[in-house]
Amino acid sequence: MNRHRVYRTIAMTFLAAGLGLSLGWAAEKPMAEPQKGPPAGKGPMGKGPMGKGPMGKGPMGKSGQGKDATFATDRDTFHFLLENHKAIKRNVKKLDNGVETVTESDKPEVAKKIQEHVPAMYERLKSGNGVRYWDPLFAEAFKHGKKMKLEITNTAKGVKVIETSDNADVVKIIQAHAEVVSQFVKNGFDEAHKEHPIPGAEKKK
Repeated sequence: MNRHRVYRTIAMTFLAAGLGLSLGWAAEKPMAEPQKGPPAGKGPMGKGPMGKGPMGKGPMGKSGQGKDATFATDRDTFHFLLENHKAIKRNVKKLDNGVETVTESDKPEVAKKIQEHVPAMYERLKSGNGVRYWDPLFAEAFKHGKKMKLEITNTAKGVKVIETSDNADVVKIIQAHAEVVSQFVKNGFDEAHKEHPIPGAEKKK
């Protein structure tokens, strides 16, 4: 074998190896995206399925999964409700200092998840351990969570919530959040992928 044939053989070997790596990466990439729900890296609670990764910019997170002991459970419950949004009924009544909402479902399994989700999110409000920080409205809500008061009452088919605040600006956040949750119920994952403005933010600009 002459020198040129040796160099050609080596070059072809590296080319084949590089092609194999490229094809391997391409084959693995679709596996990173779930079959249902939000695509990886841009789902609703993160900017991934809950943040900016799978709670990353997904329906619920801010980069990375498993930030705390209940993250995966809360994310899965949220996604379940988004997937079953057509089975949910919601009524919102504005109060001078907040909102009164009733969120229910005729399906027992959906009603149970509603009853799990609401107190779980209230715990996050109180602790400041929020989700969806990529969404301006949710980031602001968690920032002021300790200024919010929630009365949660289970109904036969879901929950009744009275959410209030003594702070006028926080009341606007509460009311805006209630409207967005109603949009989640109406549109499911399509709405959960969107960012939502803080009330009055446009006027300040």
